[in-house]
Amino acid sequence: MRTALRTAVATALLTGLAITPAVATASAFAADGPAATAANDGTLVRTETLADGTVVKVYRLGPASYRAEAFVNGQSVGAIDANGRPAASNNNGAFLVLFEDGRTVSWAGNNAHDTPLGLYRLADGTVLELGKNPKDGRLGLQLVENGKGRGFTYTHDPVRTVWTYGKAVVVLGSGGGEFAAYLPGSARQAAPVFLGRNTPKPTPSPEKPRPPARIISGPTTVAPCTVTEVIASVYGGGWTVALTNDLKKGPKAVLKDEKGKALETVDRAHPGPTGLGMKIERPGTRAPRFGQHTNGGDTAPYQWNDFPKLPKDCGKKPATPAPTTGTGAGTQGGQTSVVPKGGVAAGAEFGTVEQGNDTALLASGAGAAVVVAGLGFTARRRRAATRG
Repeated sequence: MRTALRTAVATALLTGLAITPAVATASAFAADGPAATAANDGTLVRTETLADGTVVKVYRLGPASYRAEAFVNGQSVGAIDANGRPAASNNNGAFLVLFEDGRTVSWAGNNAHDTPLGLYRLADGTVLELGKNPKDGRLGLQLVENGKGRGFTYTHDPVRTVWTYGKAVVVLGSGGGEFAAYLPGSARQAAPVFLGRNTPKPTPSPEKPRPPARIISGPTTVAPCTVTEVIASVYGGGWTVALTNDLKKGPKAVLKDEKGKALETVDRAHPGPTGLGMKIERPGTRAPRFGQHTNGGDTAPYQWNDFPKLPKDCGKKPATPAPTTGTGAGTQGGQTSVVPKGGVAAGAEFGTVEQGNDTALLASGAGAAVVVAGLGFTARRRRAATRG
């Protein structure tokens, strides 16, 4: 069925013939999403019916990943995927936006077909500037407040990209000619209104740094050169990120759900960014940091946490003790005697220690010193005998 629909679309485009609403819907969805049937890949969350009668089934494919599949007359005509960021379809001015948390927003109209570069005002008064990336020509938008631009973000999808500014949901076609906005729950709806080409100078830094994520546990040293820490995930709901800093293997971050199941990993060899908004900066140094966010591709503001620091002595070889040249003290028979060193040793004299009625001669050190001491003792005995 899907092949037949694509053939019909191609034939209609080539011949210039009008196509039926069913085929128009097929082209709108098939251009934005993969051809695989969502029912085979995910869990059905809910079914919705759009204003034009199109039936949309929303499937959960995984963490921050959903698919919306459209059906006309009971036949699947295509799907859009929101994998870490929103996705949108446009069926002859009927828009469907699918967010990465499974929410959907749909409306008809509010589309500015003629889209010259310049300033635009939304129905709620929000002012946006439509511009082009000077390096690659991609279209982009920036919020304008008090006459100052807050910095451009550019289209990242080959067909169309979704932004949110306050309550406003904005869809911008990558090739121009498609600039729509919708205010959920508001009675005031209108297409973006062109204000003129006199644009303010954009500022390079649109966002303030976000504070680090809350530390749940750690840092904990699990090996001489391996330290771990657990922080809260930006997705909430009990999800966590386990940070590991290892001297040999480098930094590693694992996103886990509330049950502890690993969902995604970044490390030194694969630093990201990933579909769930994780990446590592400075992965090859001893001071890496981990970034995470939930929306907007790599241009969104990240929440940064430093990896736990390695111990200061990690990786250093233990100091080798200096070799000894000899000891100045020795133990003999339970007693300790000090032996002079160098030239003093040759003239050393050894005294006697009386214990009870016994006289003991203490000597230690070199054998020559013992001989000298013995001769001196013999000489004193002989002089004593002569006097006697």
